[in-house]
Amino acid sequence: MHKLRFLVSRRWIAFALVVVFLAWVAWRLGEWQFHRLADRQERNEIIQRNEEAGADPVTAVLAPGRPVEAADEWRIVEATGTYAVEDTVIVRYRTREGAAGVDVVVPLELDDGTSLLVDRGWFATDNRGASTEDVPAPPEGEVDVTGWVRRDAEGDSTAVTDQSTRAIDSRRIGDALGREVLGGWVDLRSESPEPATPLEPVELPELDNGPHFFYGLQWWFFGALAIFGFFYLIYDEWRGGRGPWGSKDAPAPEPTRTGGPEPARVRRRTWRERLDPGDDSEGAEESAVDREHHARQE
Repeated sequence: MHKLRFLVSRRWIAFALVVVFLAWVAWRLGEWQFHRLADRQERNEIIQRNEEAGADPVTAVLAPGRPVEAADEWRIVEATGTYAVEDTVIVRYRTREGAAGVDVVVPLELDDGTSLLVDRGWFATDNRGASTEDVPAPPEGEVDVTGWVRRDAEGDSTAVTDQSTRAIDSRRIGDALGREVLGGWVDLRSESPEPATPLEPVELPELDNGPHFFYGLQWWFFGALAIFGFFYLIYDEWRGGRGPWGSKDAPAPEPTRTGGPEPARVRRRTWRERLDPGDDSEGAEESAVDREHHARQE
């Protein structure tokens, strides 16, 4: 066991602590990716279930001041009303395949006096964005609408200024427009009659598992690699001091049967000695001294 005494040195203890920390970080990052995978699979199941359930009346799912439940997101609802074009809200910074654009949200006035926020789709613009006058108008008169229920966004991006925002929050939009709106909003699926100039339809989420599974495996592999490398370096250090040739004070070689000295075995250098160029420089200086000594004798 004396050959493993180097493990109690400050250098090796610090090295071990670093490896343990890296392995722990890799493990937690792998767990985070697998948790994201589980969340995505749960979301996919909700979307598929709600898609297969068919359309429900919007008032059976949404109500003023009531947040949308996670299980209700992506449910298909239908409503009949009239678009309030004058209260159109522009959602900025919506890019598609590198192209600049905006989403167009228009309140749909229902018979009971409440309004449903409808994201009618995407409209391509230049980098300066667009105003409510720039986007195509929705159908006039009474309109039948079907769409997917969406949950409100949160944070500073939901602030509404001059009928423009960066994320949709029904409460803040309702306050800015002075309207009583249903909680949540809908991504437009279809509207009848159709508009003269339709917008680009909304982008639906992909129902695959994404890259999270392989990302999780990669993080766990990195953690296992750190632990394996640590124990390999321990083995390499231990092997460098093994046997009669493993010490710098190795005894002289015994003569062979032929009378000549047995060639000395070259000691295997440890990984620390291979990284330290000082030993090579000392060997080079000793070789130069030997050559000078032989030259003087001649």
